Amino acid sequence: MKTLALFPKTNDAKSIQIAKQVISFFQKHHIKVVIEDDKAEKFHQEPLSKTNPKEIELLITMGGDGSILRIAHQYATFDLPILGINLGHLGFMADVQIDAILPCLDDLLKGKYETENRIMIDGFLPSHKTIFAINDCAFHRAQNPSLIEIEIYVDGSYLNTFEADGVVLATPNGSTAYSLAAGGPILSPGMDAFVLTPICPHTISNRPFVLPTTYEIQIKYVSTYKPIEIVFDGLIRFELQTGQSITLKKSTKTFKLIHLRHIDYFSTLRTKLGWSGKLR
Repeated sequence: MKTLALFPKTNDAKSIQIAKQVISFFQKHHIKVVIEDDKAEKFHQEPLSKTNPKEIELLITMGGDGSILRIAHQYATFDLPILGINLGHLGFMADVQIDAILPCLDDLLKGKYETENRIMIDGFLPSHKTIFAINDCAFHRAQNPSLIEIEIYVDGSYLNTFEADGVVLATPNGSTAYSLAAGGPILSPGMDAFVLTPICPHTISNRPFVLPTTYEIQIKYVSTYKPIEIVFDGLIRFELQTGQSITLKKSTKTFKLIHLRHIDYFSTLRTKLGWSGKLR
């Protein structure tokens, strides 16, 4: 590895100090570190915009899962693997914890990691614009004071009309995010499936659906109320008018996430979700 891009946090002294330690580690191993333009001067490193993207081999984010999603969207054209250093709390994608940064980075340089190609969603908007989601695409009632009605079609076949606050279509990667909070199941990140989860449905028989990614899913807003909100990965927002629909399907691209081999996914689940084993 010769060049990587680092995306540090600068909101407090501790985050800045950790970023400096990371930069120092890579410099000792003769690896060039470039940083986002607005932060490069603070760390005395070359700005990202002055570097040929083809020279960069890896993106390293500092923060949490939200930081990973932001960088993945902002620099989608780079199509590079991402390693997350977790400075937050509930991070499922950010493998590296604060108390083990240097050993984890050492493992990275020794090749003790895997690049996981996780599935994404492509959303085709009424405007003919295409947006991708790594975690989920959420449909929410927004300013409407009451429940909304949303029709769901799977490969052209009518599935159901949900009367709810909305619905979430999530990837396995995003199954531990909004979908989980809405009562959806946890999907192992390597699965080739989507989960469709209603948000606070009025009828208790409405339950999440796990669907193969070979299906094309159409979600239509049918209530004659105010526009609803569609949010991709909690970052990109659009309005959907009555009678409009969005088509969602598996993206031809993948989200490339660095996973260190010594870090166990199921251990992460237990830790992050506060599971305590059997009751005593």
